[in-house]
Amino acid sequence: MSLIALGVTGGIGAYKAVEIARGLQKQGHDVTAIMTRSAKRFVGALTFEAITRREVITDLWKPGSNAEIEHIALASTIDLLVVAPATANVIGKFANGIADDFLSSLYLATTVPVLIAPAMNTNMFAHPAVVRNLEALTARGVLFVEPGEGYLACGWIGKGRLAEPADVVEAAIRVLRPRGPLAGKQILVTAGPTLEDIDPVRFVGNRSSGRMGYAIAAEARRRGARVTLISGPTTVPAPPVDEAVAVRSAADMHQAVLSRATRMDVIVMAAAVADYTIAAPDSQKIAKQDGPLVLTLTRTKDILGELGRLPSRGSAGTPLLVGFAAESHDVVAHARQKLERKSIDLIVANDISEPGAGFDVATNAVTFVTREGTEDVPLQQKTAVAARILDRVETMLNARAAGSSRDASAAHAQPRS
Repeated sequence: MSLIALGVTGGIGAYKAVEIARGLQKQGHDVTAIMTRSAKRFVGALTFEAITRREVITDLWKPGSNAEIEHIALASTIDLLVVAPATANVIGKFANGIADDFLSSLYLATTVPVLIAPAMNTNMFAHPAVVRNLEALTARGVLFVEPGEGYLACGWIGKGRLAEPADVVEAAIRVLRPRGPLAGKQILVTAGPTLEDIDPVRFVGNRSSGRMGYAIAAEARRRGARVTLISGPTTVPAPPVDEAVAVRSAADMHQAVLSRATRMDVIVMAAAVADYTIAAPDSQKIAKQDGPLVLTLTRTKDILGELGRLPSRGSAGTPLLVGFAAESHDVVAHARQKLERKSIDLIVANDISEPGAGFDVATNAVTFVTREGTEDVPLQQKTAVAARILDRVETMLNARAAGSSRDASAAHAQPRS
């Protein structure tokens, strides 16, 4: 998740900036809005405050703001500055180093990528002064979302209309994602429980909330990966991903994972998949009886085990496998058995009997188990645990790539008969 500063300047397209803010949030990012004095003539600051749930910055000289030099503090914490709409006036300020309000001061103070969506009258956009300013900003590395053509607010028809909000959001995401260390990687993450139906009303399930898997999916996408999230039913909002697949049963999860597995670089099986399912679910609601109800359970397919048996496991062309082991005793021993039995690269094991480390909580404490050894990760937020997991995944991917390069060099060096 990134923090994006959204600069809104005084053009009729300012109302579209509300949709841009919402679109960036839907992609999993935090947004802080900065409005120029002219922008407030077109849309109210309260609107952005309600959308972003953050105080809107409207004044460089707000009482108390200089206690931490607010524009400098913000410049060092944001990941991207987006200006939409960007008028000819603010483009001129940026190009010529004028810092007479909060937004123009922030632009000079920040070193993060800057994305500008110009919006103005057709003749203004084509004016040599504006063209020169745009060229100067381009030379400095500023990125642009081209304005659209069509009917303008002034009544003219031509180029100068603010780009559609979805296009601005897409451009912002493109700027952010390639910088991540997992850029170009395909990562599949499973999350949540599976529910095995007894009849149309009842089911057998578990307490998994999906929070751990969702945190991993969000962190992987933040690092630039293309993420597929396969999730069982949960009440936790899912993060934005490239492909979201909703499943219910272990059989659904099996089909969804195996049909995509060979296209992945990494598979993280964080879901709590049922080990047993109902042998013969009833098509009608089972009536309550005086005596006990006997259910016959059958073993579900072992998804992780099948992934471990993929052809050429361990080579550069097969996915790195990360499994989870939720245990109540002998945690590391059970995790190591699972690692060896199923031919997995990394097991993330946790003791569900420990306070704050079980199901349906925001924290976790885990142990990484690999063939080389173990590493304890102390109790912390699941978002932080997710970052530690992906740090380890990156290390393992780099080691695999280095090993493949050495093997290729050795094969090339073999004398030919």
